[in-house]
Amino acid sequence: MKNVIVGQSGGPTAVINSSLLGVYKTARDRGADIVYGMVHGVKGLLDGDIVNLSESLKNDIDMDLLKRTPSSFLGSCRYKLPDIDGNEKTYDKIFAKLEELEIYAFFYIGGNDSMDTIMRLTDYAKRIKSPVKFIGVPKTIDNDLAITDHTPGFGSAAKYIAATTKEIIRDGLVYDYPVVSVIEVMGRNAGWLTAATALAKGEDCEGVDLIYLPEVVFDVDKFIADVGVMLKQNRSVVIAVSEGVKVADGRYVCELAEHVDYVDAFGHKQLAGTARYLAGRVAANYGVKTRAIELSSLQRCASHIQARVDVTEAYNVGGAAVKAAFEGLSGQVITLKRVSDDPYMCITEPADVHLIANVEKKVPVEWITEDGTGVKPELTHYIFPLIQAEIAPLWVEGLPRHIKLGFTKTK
Repeated sequence: MKNVIVGQSGGPTAVINSSLLGVYKTARDRGADIVYGMVHGVKGLLDGDIVNLSESLKNDIDMDLLKRTPSSFLGSCRYKLPDIDGNEKTYDKIFAKLEELEIYAFFYIGGNDSMDTIMRLTDYAKRIKSPVKFIGVPKTIDNDLAITDHTPGFGSAAKYIAATTKEIIRDGLVYDYPVVSVIEVMGRNAGWLTAATALAKGEDCEGVDLIYLPEVVFDVDKFIADVGVMLKQNRSVVIAVSEGVKVADGRYVCELAEHVDYVDAFGHKQLAGTARYLAGRVAANYGVKTRAIELSSLQRCASHIQARVDVTEAYNVGGAAVKAAFEGLSGQVITLKRVSDDPYMCITEPADVHLIANVEKKVPVEWITEDGTGVKPELTHYIFPLIQAEIAPLWVEGLPRHIKLGFTKTK
């Protein structure tokens, strides 16, 4: 018997369920008897929240809806497994559950923190000589996973950000008085998503005026001066800034306004308020109308504007994960390798999870302008193929149709 189990972890994306579908369909096609789902990731496994996915994905319509449904179908978690030494009871509980369910392979769809989970489970499996295969399926809108050319989820988020930025630019030009709009973009310590705002510029759009990525130390006084220069040139000024920009002493800009209390299990502070703080400083210095625009969770749940390339690649990495496990691999993460830009083409390749877990891939500094207020063509050239084409929602009564989890717990 080859039963498999799959979970989703960390922040969701618009295409994370395409990876889930890739795992589910490929596992069934390759002869898996039961495909189990962990509800709320590895924490759900520990708590016994496990479902048989066949009960929710009963036909082709359900599966078609799944890849058009945002957020994590199985639910997510930010649960950090403890260090192995001294915490063997936690791992023994996990492996006892896997043995009870007769699990052949374990798949985890997520980002850096999720790959940490795969790494720890792989290492414990080797210690106790467990035959279970552990494979990571990449996912994160932040695009900060090492080795892989990019991560599924990034392309659709970049598409949403670029399209929304174009709309914000148009809106800012309607008035005959100065308006400064500050767009706050997700990404924490990597500026890939913020860089996507540069895609807005074209023959029909002026583009953003200033772009600030976390790879460059942020100077508030220089920022105010940069805005002043733009106000002399333009009636409307549109600025894109990463939520994770930091000043020279290492503090996030959002911490200059208010203390950040919430920290998740992996030590990540909740970042919000950067645009509000900077818009307030601009208003105080120049006496102009300002807008602070936080795209927030919209960046990761806008399934109505999925990039078809992203949907396809998300599905493919899920399928490749199953293929790798069924060929006997373990302790691997499926990566995307770009083999051509024109025409654009990526292939999947497995890579050792120890080379990926807890490693943060940032925007190369040479792709950022020397003054730190923009990005170079190499960066937009890199992102552009990832936002191509669309996959239409299934519209019902004027709204996109989604699927939600309906199940009976297995245990």
